Amino acid sequence: MKKIYYFIIAASVLCFSSCGEKWLGVESHDKLFIDEYYSSEARIYEALVAAYDPMEWYDWGLGMYSPLQLLSDVMADDIYPGGADVNDNRHYHLMHNYAAEPEQVCTSIWGVSYSGINRANCVHQYMPNVANISDELKAEYLAEATVLRTFYYTQVWKFWGNVPYYETNLEFPYLCEQSTADEVYESMINALEPVVEGDALPMKRSANIGRVTKAMAIMLYAEIVLYQEDETRYQKALNLIEEIIGSTEYSLVPSDQLAYMWEPAGEWSSESIFEINYFSEGAYRSWGSPLAVGGTVLPKLIGINNLAGGGKYQAGWGFGPMTTMAVEAFEEGDLRYPVWVYRPADEGISYEPRYQDTGYFIAKYLPRADGNAGQIADADLNYNNNHRIYRYAETLLYAAELIAVHGCTGKASADSYLNQVRTRAGLPNASADLESILQERHIELMGEGKRYWDLVRLGRAATVLTPANDAGGYRTNAWTENKKYLPIPQSEMDKAQGTLTQNNYR
Repeated sequence: MKKIYYFIIAASVLCFSSCGEKWLGVESHDKLFIDEYYSSEARIYEALVAAYDPMEWYDWGLGMYSPLQLLSDVMADDIYPGGADVNDNRHYHLMHNYAAEPEQVCTSIWGVSYSGINRANCVHQYMPNVANISDELKAEYLAEATVLRTFYYTQVWKFWGNVPYYETNLEFPYLCEQSTADEVYESMINALEPVVEGDALPMKRSANIGRVTKAMAIMLYAEIVLYQEDETRYQKALNLIEEIIGSTEYSLVPSDQLAYMWEPAGEWSSESIFEINYFSEGAYRSWGSPLAVGGTVLPKLIGINNLAGGGKYQAGWGFGPMTTMAVEAFEEGDLRYPVWVYRPADEGISYEPRYQDTGYFIAKYLPRADGNAGQIADADLNYNNNHRIYRYAETLLYAAELIAVHGCTGKASADSYLNQVRTRAGLPNASADLESILQERHIELMGEGKRYWDLVRLGRAATVLTPANDAGGYRTNAWTENKKYLPIPQSEMDKAQGTLTQNNYR
């Protein structure tokens, strides 16, 4: 099984819709213009691979630490921002307390996402220039680029809602009218539907692991349909989800492999639908070259400060400690608890607590003892933990929700889908309803960046995300409906020359 790693392709970095113009009509005798470069199957594949590359930058790219999982979870109730104090990664603390500011927000998520959008658009833009490519391969590459573009748009759509949307790269002065959140959704869904309804992508890949599959596209489709609360597409979303289930190409890992699933050896397990690949052996990502290929900094970010050596984890910087509410959410006897939750005191291991410490840490992405072995640049940036984006457990829980909560008709019962996940966790069967499904998503997907978006879309954010529910007393503001979309970064407002209207976050 071969993984695909995402590399920066120099030519693609220059891809703007105006860059193919021959400046003042001058012809070059020894160099290719960008629109002439993408003229073969091999070269359009370079553009496609380059469109994957920004996925690796979310954790630390464009000058900020903004892993999607951490920045999503910090707005929910399972983790605190942590770090040294309230000024350490200040945007974490402001987002946690629903007090984000245009100057203090996860700006890099905006920049990374639009970098990915630009590159995905390049594949569409230059495909007509490609000679001698089969119809099948052309359809596959275009489908991949469409899914990647939708993935990148989904991030800015969820965080900011009202954002620029374009499928053809902008020309100078690179300005685009702002779309409403509803308009962005309609554009995304209209682009994605032909992919999930077609057969250009395989349901699962046995080679080039890390490339988009139909299953990944379906999960993305279900995610945005459910977040939009688009009742007109619920049944279609379920039908597609049940295509994944009916394919039998994915399955839950056994109960005794829950821990294995989060180790490097367990990457791309039978349960994994999509992961962002990282590696440590030969990794050369560095402080001076943050967009170089290699590992991830997320484990170091959430690692335990000055953790005593000799255990299974390395030390880190102490961001993202678990809340006591998250620890108390587990049912007694849940087999996931000792795998998901790590408490150094249980093993007699010492560490130096940092701000908002509770003694508990989400173990899924903690830095393993040999997690950056073989890296050749900056060790803190090069851990080999893949970021799990979609798992089959979530597929089953989506199916249960669409049937039990949204009234869709499935090929099996909502109870049967829900209880496959509960049985794997060593828990008794439960009846599928909104409460049981939300609870199961809470526990199963803890630390994977899903909780906040679930509370918002299911109408629970205003009652759950309040100061009264924060046992630590760090959250002093309550979530309200106008907190759904973060303030647009001031740097983007400045560049927009009046084409963007700031979100009302107050």
